[in-house]
Amino acid sequence: MTTLAPSAPTEGRAARRRAAQEAAKRSARQTRRRGGRRRRRPASGGPLIVASRLGGELFITLGLVMLLFVAYQLWYTNLLAQRTANGAAGSLRQTWERAPETGAGVPAVSAFEPGQGFAILHIPKLDVRVPVAEGISKPKVLDRGMVGHYGEGSLKTAMPSDARGNFAVAGHRNTHGEPFRYINRLVPSDPVVVETRDAYYTYEMTSALAQTPPTNVAVLKPVPEGSGFTSPGRYITLTTCTPEFTSTYRMIVWGRMTGERPRSEGPPPALTSS
Repeated sequence: MTTLAPSAPTEGRAARRRAAQEAAKRSARQTRRRGGRRRRRPASGGPLIVASRLGGELFITLGLVMLLFVAYQLWYTNLLAQRTANGAAGSLRQTWERAPETGAGVPAVSAFEPGQGFAILHIPKLDVRVPVAEGISKPKVLDRGMVGHYGEGSLKTAMPSDARGNFAVAGHRNTHGEPFRYINRLVPSDPVVVETRDAYYTYEMTSALAQTPPTNVAVLKPVPEGSGFTSPGRYITLTTCTPEFTSTYRMIVWGRMTGERPRSEGPPPALTSS
């Protein structure tokens, strides 16, 4: 008779497999529950994370805008203004060369429309050559890289060709060509030349005022206060804003005319000497 093996051990192995399977299922369920809880946690803090990200992106955008604005002010306005000023200076010279020479006894032009260029200012030490236009309007004159003549209303000052008086001009110290950025470097005896259709007028720097309120218009008088001049003469006054990149105060530089040379005789030594 063939005998059969006992069934108890087989049933024991089946029970152990079922127990292992149940344990694995319980472990998987627990893992899924734990994973679900971990996934739900960021959701509870989602608005804060989104807000912080938006805030960071906003600050980055504002920073880029600020950098672009600074680049525009410090570089692009200078580039545009210098191109405009150089073009105006070239146009002035072409006009002067095409115009007939002024005859004897015929007075030089002394009245100009606001914004109209009529001279070229040279400061050899600073390598400055900039057109001078009538008036001190920012959009018409100063922001176009030119120097403006105080020639209107109560601030009206003399012209270089006048027998006496103070030829006063204003220019930007920073941005828009910044023609007067370094006038603080001028020292007594440094030449300043004003070139017009008919003549060259050479001045010699004599004194300066490092800082004064914008309301101090006495610096523009025919005999400017604070300049050290005590009697009528032929003077020049350069004005600009100070400290740099602000318009809180004004810096003033004065000079006295030392020579007048007809244009037909060519540039004065101050413009030709190396």
